[in-house]
Amino acid sequence: MSDICILGIESSCDDTSASVIKNGVLLSNVIASQDVHERYGGVVPELASRAHQQHIIPVVYDALNSAGVEKSDLSAVAFTRGPGLLGSLMVGVAFAKGVSQALKIPMIEVNHLQAHVLAHFISEGKPNEKMPSFPFLCLLVSGGNSQIIVVNSYEDMEIVGQTIDDAAGEAFDKCAKVMGLPYPGGPHVDKLAQKGNPHKFTFSKPKLDKYDYSFSGLKTSFLYLVRDELKENPNFIQENINDLCASLQYTVVNILMSKLIQASKDLKINQIAVAGGVSANSELRNTLIETGKKLKWDVFIPQLSYTTDNAAMIAITGYLKYLNNDFCSFDVVPYARITPELK
Repeated sequence: MSDICILGIESSCDDTSASVIKNGVLLSNVIASQDVHERYGGVVPELASRAHQQHIIPVVYDALNSAGVEKSDLSAVAFTRGPGLLGSLMVGVAFAKGVSQALKIPMIEVNHLQAHVLAHFISEGKPNEKMPSFPFLCLLVSGGNSQIIVVNSYEDMEIVGQTIDDAAGEAFDKCAKVMGLPYPGGPHVDKLAQKGNPHKFTFSKPKLDKYDYSFSGLKTSFLYLVRDELKENPNFIQENINDLCASLQYTVVNILMSKLIQASKDLKINQIAVAGGVSANSELRNTLIETGKKLKWDVFIPQLSYTTDNAAMIAITGYLKYLNNDFCSFDVVPYARITPELK
């Protein structure tokens, strides 16, 4: 059997990334980030799509070069079809079509959220690599999504709980903005929280049935507390920023974990994974490890490099789909949101 070499392309938001996976083993994962959005306090879609156009050719070149792979070695090109920013996705989809046409290789469309989950199957060719077995529960937490997913197989995933409004990452970013912290706020909150008291302030927690999440009430509770305290003390934020960050982080992680614990007990699944940008949060990672010890979970936490948007997760998903001959047609178009017919 000849080698299976997959080029993965990720361009769903503000990171342009390309990766090469050969026979299931990662050879390269190159990411170009966009600093231009920091001054605006959030991603500007038009600027993001323009930056992707600038970055995609050098990023793909670097990925192939770093992997020691020639274009002629590629078996297929996998790309993020959605969800994400439409303008950004269009750049990646168009480039993948060009690669497919030029090299006469098949295209593989990848759901960005499923790829985050399958990042746990990225192999670096090291001995004793630990990967989850099916079925497992995955807590997918990012700036745009907070979901609990039952993963029955590579292609069979069921969302059993999700946010009904804002995502955990969005709550971090919006509350960080209230405190005057730079975008993205999550990493700054995490850093400052290390020096704070997580029990200093109390914020609203949702009361929802089953495994769904809500973070809009938490954001409002945080905003009102800061607003009211500033009336009494204009220096409130500066004097309490470590405790504010620690209390916010503690509350978000507590909300996430309470539903995950309930789902694990109800569904009798003790293989537990976490994925997405917020899985880089130190409090969440530590709490998962400690909870896993108490509840006898088998816990899977991705490397930090696989928590943010990256093409390695696209390439491994593409590799798994390649093994099932799961290719897409040339007339495929990107989608910004998941609709019933796209699930």
